[in-house]
Amino acid sequence: MEWNYVLHVHIDVLNAISSLSSFGPRLYKTLATIGVGEGAYMPKVKASVNIENVVASATLNQKVDLNAVVKGYPGVEYRPEQFPGLVFRLKRPKTATLIFNSGKMVCTGAKSEKEARRAVVKVIKELKKSGIIIIGKPELKIQNIVASASLGGMIDLEKSAYALGKTMYEPEQFPGLIYRMQEPKVVILLFASGKLVCTGAKREQDVYEAVGKLHQRLEDEELIYYE
Repeated sequence: MEWNYVLHVHIDVLNAISSLSSFGPRLYKTLATIGVGEGAYMPKVKASVNIENVVASATLNQKVDLNAVVKGYPGVEYRPEQFPGLVFRLKRPKTATLIFNSGKMVCTGAKSEKEARRAVVKVIKELKKSGIIIIGKPELKIQNIVASASLGGMIDLEKSAYALGKTMYEPEQFPGLIYRMQEPKVVILLFASGKLVCTGAKREQDVYEAVGKLHQRLEDEELIYYE
């Protein structure tokens, strides 16, 4: 049941981000230059990439008394009659960590892999402060990285649906094209505006690689147009 919730978190985050018609100016704070070194591919317009959410799971390999956690931190959210997990929120880094009595944890809201790890470590330290005895280090794994990006041009989605392959495009139901990239293994929601959402990555590096590969292919096949 706990791990099913991880999948639901992925879907909820993806739905929330992909429903945006445009992404705010904060996307342009991070410029990702795709390709480095002699002979590397350089797009006509640099893509801007922003990590939206990093979902990480951790296992403590021991049971956790959630009622004891509530006593130590009354501000946590725990309604066992509605959901079996406890929600432990941090302000810095701004994250929400689900804790189950099995010792399994799911951290959402981090903006980087490093931040996700820091959040999990901080939550464990807080649990120890409240009197919870935790033996050993947690086994942490990045489950999903969701990122948004802008390629800086307009995209012909109808032509892209045929040219890219492994796509799904039904404009009467959803304005974006769904592209399943095999390497790195990610799913990209691509919009005619040149904006996209990338999900399924396990490393931040995979996000930049996927955006770079897609950008190059769109340019090579003349599927993206710049004003």
